[in-house]
Amino acid sequence: MNLSRRTFLQAASGLMVTPSVASQHRAVQRSGANYQRWRHGLSLVGELKYPPDFAHFDYVNPQAPKIGAVRRGALGTFDNFNVAVDGMKGVLAVGIDLIHETLLTLALDEVSSEYGLLAEAVSHPADFSSVTYRLRAEAKWHDGAPVTPEDVVFSFRAFKKHNPRLSTYYRHVISAEITGPREVKFSFDAAGNRELPQIVGQLTVLPKHWWQATDASGKKREIADTTLEPPLGSGPYRIKSFEAGRTIVYERVETYWGRDLNVRVGQSNFHQLRFDYYRDSAVQFEAFKADAFDWRNENVARNWATAYDFPAVTQKRVVLEEFPIRNVGVMQAFAFNIRRGKFFDPRLRRAFNFAFDFESVNRSIFYGQYTRIASYFQGTDLASSGLPEGRELEILSPLREQVPEEVFSTPYWNPVGGSPAANRKNLLEAMKLLEASGFAVRNLRLIDLKTGEQLKVEFLLSDPTYERFVLFYQDSLARLGIDASVRSIDSVQYEGRLRNFDFDIVVASWAQSLTPGNELRDYFGSRAAATPGSRNLIGIADEAVDQLIGRIVYAANRTEQIAATHALDRVLLWHHYVVPQWSLNKIRTARWNRFARPDVMPTYGMSAFPDIWWWDAQLAAGMDGSA
Repeated sequence: MNLSRRTFLQAASGLMVTPSVASQHRAVQRSGANYQRWRHGLSLVGELKYPPDFAHFDYVNPQAPKIGAVRRGALGTFDNFNVAVDGMKGVLAVGIDLIHETLLTLALDEVSSEYGLLAEAVSHPADFSSVTYRLRAEAKWHDGAPVTPEDVVFSFRAFKKHNPRLSTYYRHVISAEITGPREVKFSFDAAGNRELPQIVGQLTVLPKHWWQATDASGKKREIADTTLEPPLGSGPYRIKSFEAGRTIVYERVETYWGRDLNVRVGQSNFHQLRFDYYRDSAVQFEAFKADAFDWRNENVARNWATAYDFPAVTQKRVVLEEFPIRNVGVMQAFAFNIRRGKFFDPRLRRAFNFAFDFESVNRSIFYGQYTRIASYFQGTDLASSGLPEGRELEILSPLREQVPEEVFSTPYWNPVGGSPAANRKNLLEAMKLLEASGFAVRNLRLIDLKTGEQLKVEFLLSDPTYERFVLFYQDSLARLGIDASVRSIDSVQYEGRLRNFDFDIVVASWAQSLTPGNELRDYFGSRAAATPGSRNLIGIADEAVDQLIGRIVYAANRTEQIAATHALDRVLLWHHYVVPQWSLNKIRTARWNRFARPDVMPTYGMSAFPDIWWWDAQLAAGMDGSA
């Protein structure tokens, strides 16, 4: 299941009916052999937690006050409000999902369930060959017009045509058709894909009538283009003001149609959300310390260990808090672009792993806060370990001639450094691998024996803070005779080069949900390897990988899904497409102490800020010195 921009994780599905249509939840429509049951929800794992008529999610405060403002900091810049072309053109403004809504919405205390937002009910046949959504009659755009099936069909076609990532994600959805006054049916190219009904439910719905009209200057809007015209939405917020590339302010829509909906109660509690952009992370941190914005997720271990010693922290005006990550597995790594011939040999890529001294980096730069990643699904039960057996072995055996031999004979492992002796041993092993792949050292330079040229690689970065550990790595590569350069560029250039796969090595990450599925095609599938803007940054085009992804997508049960995911994980690992980096099973946060949250936080929501938090007037008064 794909990960959403707003909550980090999009998992599974569910659909909620309002009390006024609760009786319809059990309605059955029969036509010959056809059987249709309208459901209030769907889940990939077990039964739904919440019944059709639930009042609100357990993890929200239904009495939370609707006041106050939140200021956030963002890195980089933005030049686009059009989500339909995200990943293909421009840099999307942070927070833009606040103005848009999907058919379904995520429950943060369930592994893989969602409930209805724009839709009030969902139905699909037993073979999962299609899905039908029924929209809520009360759903409205901010201009008062109803959300219609025409909007849903228009949105689906726009994303499939203009968004390369979602085109891959929706590739098995072959049609969308209006089947009733408030109903849309999506048909699939094959039966048996249990995840597709939920994938369709994640569709962001855009207003067809607005996009096909003209702007204030009389120019016709184009869904295929970037825009800085504030778009029409249906969500709890609208764009109040912005300064291109620097600031964007969202205000709560007081007439929001869904403000009393059970899946919205206790959420969207702030009157205003403001995002200020910074080009430099050090400047951004200083701005936080100066109370220029309210909340910060800290991604730099050195800062967490040493930089939060300013007076506001000791005075408890700034609160430091860590929140557990329970719903995400992640691979963060130095990723090779194997479209470039110099990275074609997996032995060369493995040599780069032997040259990376994680233990020394962790000790000297990261204050020992991280653990080494050894799986594309690190931190979940989907991570492979040991040797394949049982159902996993049955899945892998027909692919024995297509995957690395080590998949069957050797548990995956990363080289261990941390001492001069260990590092020397690792570099010697790296040199053996490089020689086996056709290289040799001549005059302290690693030479390709076929071309006579030195091996040169460029690390392309978007965040200057990465330079610290890449420069550390650069020194080890130099000892092997590799000419490794480091280049940091701004976010717009960086996104453009990633979109067109114009790089040697980048720092990349792939976040995985507890129920992986069709998004894996965009991450690692052959079709995505040739699709500009896809998340297949590596360029993997491997038939065995495609088959294993298919086994995950069409898994009939959780046991089958886990076994197939373990198989995919170990195949990806033994191809050495990346040099794994490090992970932390929690997020580190700092906030100015003006906000309150529910006593019981959602199991899978991490901090869930600002969605379920609220402005605490008493805390804020104390912060301002007026209490």
